[in-house]
Amino acid sequence: MNYIYEKITYAFDPLHYLWEHEKLHKKISFTLVLFFLGSLISIELNRQGFLPSSVADLIPKNHFFAVQAAFTVVLILEVISLIFTIPCSFSRSVGKQFEILALILIRNAFKTLSYFPEPITFEGNQQAIQTILSDGFGALIIFALLGYYYRIQALSAEEKMRPKDIFSFVAAKKGIAILLLVAFTYLGLSSAFLSITGQDHPDFLHSFYTILILTDILVVLLSQCFQPSFYAIFRNSGFALSTLIIRIALAAPPHYMVLLGIAAALFAIFLTLISRSLFLRKHRYH
Repeated sequence: MNYIYEKITYAFDPLHYLWEHEKLHKKISFTLVLFFLGSLISIELNRQGFLPSSVADLIPKNHFFAVQAAFTVVLILEVISLIFTIPCSFSRSVGKQFEILALILIRNAFKTLSYFPEPITFEGNQQAIQTILSDGFGALIIFALLGYYYRIQALSAEEKMRPKDIFSFVAAKKGIAILLLVAFTYLGLSSAFLSITGQDHPDFLHSFYTILILTDILVVLLSQCFQPSFYAIFRNSGFALSTLIIRIALAAPPHYMVLLGIAAALFAIFLTLISRSLFLRKHRYH
């Protein structure tokens, strides 16, 4: 098994280093700006009737679609970053999923904006405005709760593992992350193909989130091989439950989505505080 763990580590670490490299992030950011500007130009050309019909059918005529598309790309990049955090602690991976939830809410707000006429009018769009306010403030609340979550995670206490077990556990999670990268790439390319060919299909990010929930449960079961105590099992299972609530939120109507997202964040915070208190009390009496 050590040979397999080493091979997985050799395959994952260069990919992780490349993704986290500052030069790559600068190139991606610059490309995103060009993508946004290109989207705006394409939409304007379509509005003016300068594009051939075969291309015009694929490009919207509302400028706000460019904003939605740009935030969709940002969300995709964050999901890839999430995959690379899986070998980190369970709590860090869960925190990354809350970051993605906040971005999804922001994206949904701009997605709602794309249905507005140009120029924007208030009359007739009251329901859409309520949805934008709900998603926007929901994202803000989750952003604030996430900051507190990360703060208490720095103070949390966890059971220590032997160095050999740490290497094996992390390597196993790196193997899972590699499989997730393959699955994410396949779903993304399939979604792009269906979009280009004009076929209806669900949001591939939501489908991938279902895979993430199954992955979280797999990591919980895997962790029992290295941390078999009730404390560790309950804590990790609780974090997996919070990600399940996030997945339910993604399938819920706008206002319920916000409430479920906040509930998931509060659950993770209370779980961290209570488990830390019980852990310290347990070791105080031992």
